[in-house]
Amino acid sequence: MATATIKRLTATLKPTITSATIIRRKTTSAEYVASRARDPTFEKLMDKYKNLLKVISIQDLILATATPTSESNNPPSVPLGFLNRLSQKLHLNRGATAFLRKYPHIFHIFNHPTKFEPFCTLQLAALEIFDHESQAINASIPLVVDRLVRLLSISPTKTLPLRAIFKVWKELGLPDDFESSVIAKNPNLFALDDGNEPNTHVLKLVSEVDKSSLIASVEDWRLTECCREDCDVDRTVIRYSFKHNYPPGMRLRESFKAKVKEWQSLPYIGPYEEMPIEGTRRSKFGMKKMEKRAAGIVHEFLSLTVEKMVEVEKISQFRKWFEIDLNIRDLFLDHPGMFYLSTKGKRHTVFLREAYERGCLIQPNPVYEARRKLLNLVNMGRRGMLRRNAKLKNVGQSEGDGLEEVENYEDEELEEAESNEED
Repeated sequence: MATATIKRLTATLKPTITSATIIRRKTTSAEYVASRARDPTFEKLMDKYKNLLKVISIQDLILATATPTSESNNPPSVPLGFLNRLSQKLHLNRGATAFLRKYPHIFHIFNHPTKFEPFCTLQLAALEIFDHESQAINASIPLVVDRLVRLLSISPTKTLPLRAIFKVWKELGLPDDFESSVIAKNPNLFALDDGNEPNTHVLKLVSEVDKSSLIASVEDWRLTECCREDCDVDRTVIRYSFKHNYPPGMRLRESFKAKVKEWQSLPYIGPYEEMPIEGTRRSKFGMKKMEKRAAGIVHEFLSLTVEKMVEVEKISQFRKWFEIDLNIRDLFLDHPGMFYLSTKGKRHTVFLREAYERGCLIQPNPVYEARRKLLNLVNMGRRGMLRRNAKLKNVGQSEGDGLEEVENYEDEELEEAESNEED
């Protein structure tokens, strides 16, 4: 009887095992990201940029929560203990003190003359870069207004949540007081209304914008390609094409090339064009057109940013308002010739490939150049400080400035270990 029972159980289990083996294994989102083709240039840039983001976070805290020292002409500063308490939120694995000592060209730790505790302030070079960036932003207010108009024009309702714009205000080159300096000063263009949720606001475009002035940035490349003497591509194909530049070493199969060629010639509705009320989204052809429209929207969004890059989480805040029914991260991965997705620094950052060459913008702007100067200071680390301290020691420092330096730079082995610290 036991033998019959075992046979009966075996017979019932066999179909289950067989059916399980023929099910196709699906690729998870994490596996899709991990399987992407790497670009060493962007990876190297993002490896340095992740530390810049931490530096900017501390710099903003120092400038926002400034504690004046005994002398009014001294730069703003904050207690070192305050930064140490925020180490976890700032993703400083070894604490704020160790991180600040890695960048002596940017930060300066000193004993407060009256409060008798260590404080942190910004070096003169960092303050000059901040002033340079602020001046560049204030000088580009007309461009900032145009960016907001274009961003609102992409939305079919000409409306965007204010909290989403706050997330990308640095990427768009907006001043920190853009509500008063940009929105309030242009009532003929913008208006703030209450959102659907409590304590939320939406930004609206209140005036009609001339459609002829809203030209997508990709049209400049298309025009250049059409005017080339050695252009061997049909003009009708270029009309709907995007520039593609694949990561070095990426294998392009013939089937992939055929799909890209078909996708390039596919007509689509531009980011500033009106969407039809009744579309064919459910059909296969309609879904392809919607995907290409989504690619055109995020391409234009990245073109409006100062550094032609943005975190995926931030641009995802606009997905519903731009009526993008796709996973934006998968959209970036599906088009590696247009976008590059980096996962450095525990964040997903997307770059517009055509805007970069050898890790730098092809067409830089003043705000970008100011931020690059700060990145150069980050890349310097401690280099040059030991020599500088030796010169100061030989010459002799005056004690009238009231700032007593308490930084003790470690040996080269510790410096190398901290520079290789992982996020």
